Order: sequence, then structure tokens, then C-alpha cells
Amino acid sequence: MLSAILTVLLQAITTGAGIAKLGAALGAALSAMAAGFGIGKIGVSAMEAIARQPEASGDIRSNMIVAAALIEGVAFFAVIICALVIFM
Repeated sequence: MLSAILTVLLQAITTGAGIAKLGAALGAALSAMAAGFGIGKIGVSAMEAIARQPEASGDIRSNMIVAAALIEGVAFFAVIICALVIFM
């Protein structure tokens, strides 16, 4: 896995793709990882809250879904912007 990443980085540098495109690729990767981490934290917190108050599970679940959708939307926007930087 690491060798594949290093190969891609080496190709980007030697073909003259530039630091901007490399930064855009790293930005897309970081935004996807951060979104996954954030949604995971939301899930953990929601499960803990439901375990403490089972009668509020409906409200907690709906708030969790809304928050996860907002995080996913922002991450998708970041990946699209990074892709535009790479291909333009």
C-alpha cells in the first residue's frame, strides 16, 4: 500500500504535475478520512446516548442521521473541489 502511494507521488513529481495537484489529491484523501472519523464519532456518541436513555432513541437517531448527512455533504464538496483542481 505504501509503495503504491509512493509510486503515485513519484509519478506526480516527475511528470511535472506540480505541487498543486499533489496537494489537491492529499486534500481529497484527508477530507474523506476526516469525514469517516466524524461520522464514526457521531455513531459512537449516539449509541452511548441511546444506551443511557433508550426512550429518546428516536430523537437521537434522527439527529444522528442529519449530522452524518451534513458531514458527508461537506466531505463530498471537498472531494469535488480537489478533483476540479487536479483535472483543471
